[in-house]
Amino acid sequence: MAKKWIQKAIKHPGALRRQLKTKKGKNISYGQLMEAAKKKGTLGYRARLAKTLRKLSKRKKKGK
Repeated sequence: MAKKWIQKAIKHPGALRRQLKTKKGKNISYGQLMEAAKKKGTLGYRARLAKTLRKLSKRKKKGK
């Protein structure tokens, strides 16, 4: 597995927020993220990646 794969996976930071029309500085709600993850195309891909990254951050905090 390549090092720093997350940085390479996120080519357009903030794009998911813009697609979901969430204001800057506000969190994307869990329900909104789940709905977006069911969609096809780029929106679904970005939402599924966000779900994965969300799990990683929780796992990292737990292991500390």
